[in-house]
Amino acid sequence: MPVPRVEVRATADGSSTLYVPELNEHYHSTHGALQEARHVYLTAGLEPALTTENPVVWVLEVGFGTGLNALLTLERSLTAGQQIFYDTIEKFPLPWEVVGQLHPDTYLSGPELQDYQHQLHAAAWNRPVPLTSNFVLLKRAGELQATPLSQDTYQVIYFDAFAPEKQPDMWTDEVFAQLYQAAAPGGVLVSYCAKGSFKRSLRAAGWLVEKIPGPPGKREMTRARKQG
Repeated sequence: MPVPRVEVRATADGSSTLYVPELNEHYHSTHGALQEARHVYLTAGLEPALTTENPVVWVLEVGFGTGLNALLTLERSLTAGQQIFYDTIEKFPLPWEVVGQLHPDTYLSGPELQDYQHQLHAAAWNRPVPLTSNFVLLKRAGELQATPLSQDTYQVIYFDAFAPEKQPDMWTDEVFAQLYQAAAPGGVLVSYCAKGSFKRSLRAAGWLVEKIPGPPGKREMTRARKQG
């Protein structure tokens, strides 16, 4: 599935994002891709799951994109005591000429991160690939709605689809019911989005929804929890 035409652009914190002219949409916040990813997905989503009660943490990412969320999660796996199984679904995998323009080494410390990003994008699709002793990647090519997911599995879900007005088929009651079934009891779903329609769809699927402070440039974000 070819990716729409994209342009690499710098964000306010020096990190890179992609811009899709066809949708007039960025892959990340222009206020800072790195800040957004750390705040929304790592701090609000992953970190609370890294407890002694969870020797293994299952993460599901909707929208692999540039691989930034996966790269930061892999980076965290280097110091975490837990093994992280990272499943991600992407309809439009990026071509190598775009990946090569992202240069995470310019805004992330650690000389190995550029190599890890290469490994993330080079990893085979649709089969598990161990990238560190504590990080196993499974990239799935295709649409979320057509992807079978294990039930009651994921302690953390990164929901990073394009905005509802740009990709409305990804923000439906049915999608959030599918993800509710896939989440482990007590698991959380985190997203940059704070729209009322999004939160209503989450609640309709059974999620317990809370609004929490958003990343720079955004007042609020959403975190939802599966009961149990």
